[in-house]
Amino acid sequence: MTALDLSSPVAVVGTGTMGQGIAQVALVAGHPVRLYDAVDGRAREAADAIGARLDRLVEKDRLTGAERDAARARLTFAGSLDALADCALVVEAVVERLDVKQELFRALEDVVGDGCLLATNTSSLSVTAVGGALRVPGRFVGLHFFNPAPLLPLVEVVSGFATDPASATRAYETARAWGKTPVTCADTPGFVVNRVARPFYAEALAVHELRAADPATIDAVLRESGGFRMGAFELTDLIGQDVNESVTHSVWQAFFQDVRFTPSLAQRRLVESGRLGRKSGQGWYDYRDGAERPGPHTAPPAEAPAYVVVEGDLGPAAELVGLIREAGVEVRPADGYGAGRIVLPDGGTLCLTDGGLPGTEDLVHFDLALDYRAATRIALSASAGVRPGLLSGATGLFQALGKKVSVVGDVPGMIVARTVARIIDLAFDAVARGVATPEDVDTAMRLGVNYPLGPFEWNRRLGDTWARDLLSHVHEWEPSGRCAPSLALHRHAAAADAREGTPS
Repeated sequence: MTALDLSSPVAVVGTGTMGQGIAQVALVAGHPVRLYDAVDGRAREAADAIGARLDRLVEKDRLTGAERDAARARLTFAGSLDALADCALVVEAVVERLDVKQELFRALEDVVGDGCLLATNTSSLSVTAVGGALRVPGRFVGLHFFNPAPLLPLVEVVSGFATDPASATRAYETARAWGKTPVTCADTPGFVVNRVARPFYAEALAVHELRAADPATIDAVLRESGGFRMGAFELTDLIGQDVNESVTHSVWQAFFQDVRFTPSLAQRRLVESGRLGRKSGQGWYDYRDGAERPGPHTAPPAEAPAYVVVEGDLGPAAELVGLIREAGVEVRPADGYGAGRIVLPDGGTLCLTDGGLPGTEDLVHFDLALDYRAATRIALSASAGVRPGLLSGATGLFQALGKKVSVVGDVPGMIVARTVARIIDLAFDAVARGVATPEDVDTAMRLGVNYPLGPFEWNRRLGDTWARDLLSHVHEWEPSGRCAPSLALHRHAAAADAREGTPS
């Protein structure tokens, strides 16, 4: 099964931002495109808006004048659904209401031929439910574009329970012919991206609700240590707090209120107050004219230790040993096995967080980094009773490496580590349940939400037992079940234990 021929007309029903974007993608790819909207006049306005965007593409040398003129000639608007009768593909981008979408597709089925591919761009509803009432449900598929559709490359091609494999393949190949990067997935709540991405928001909100750090500090640690493009609070302000919470709530309800997807009360209160983010002028941050954005907590300068003793294997933080030497701090090796640690001259210990709490006056945890050399900020965590000199020495050591230091509360797993571990866990669970392949999950998370690594890439870098072990420790301290490792992750880590001869 191949992509639709470029001579085949494509229709887009619903001409809001997403509908216009999808129409532009199909149009620039070479298809005749027809726009339809139930509100009189909106299809014409959408055609004018798309034409203006084509003009801007010419100004940016991304399209020639001749290509623009040809595209404009292929773009028309329809006064009724009957005008879509000869279309080979109809993509719906109307309001996210099941009854509205079902009614639309029932009406479309009375108009188009049986060979027409019908697609929904829903991000939160069941593709199976939307297409369930159709006479020919096998030709119905999900085509979930990401906003803005002309710019973001990812398209999730979602097969409902009744979708014919040939229909899914044709949709996949068509999206690829349009210059997109499609991934295939089963019809499950949140599909791939909105399912696997929930911990990125949830763990930041959990750390904030535990009063371990403020939003600006959490965002800075996620960006400058975790390597994420944006922090969770600034990203939800950009998306819209109401939109982000709605997706979280939808996934939670669709999974029968699974505790792993529980929405945040803090975000609910923000939405109730009307602070929806950039679009309302206030969210976690204040975007009104003259407002000053708060900065992250950054520790004041501290003196670096003259030397450190490194015991055992620092695992994902092993690169720190070379960085410490390069900074002019003497590294004294010592015998030691198992989890590694950095010992300061006063006997205090630094360890990469393992998901537990520091717990003693002689221990400071530091957070995970995507790349300890490139990281510009490191988070430290200690118990309330930590010796003041130890925290100062730990701060001075990382500052000597050129890092800003944020001291956060003693929350299990800190910020980056617990976020990455939970993303890995949900990815393993999704693959085990047949949602998508590991390769497609990684592609979806890198392209759909700009993660620095896909979950399985993170797992290969950190080790096959790292996420399970960290989440198991977090679960011991927070036994709600929200952070408990999934059966799929347990199985994967147990297989790694068996290969290495380690009791699981």
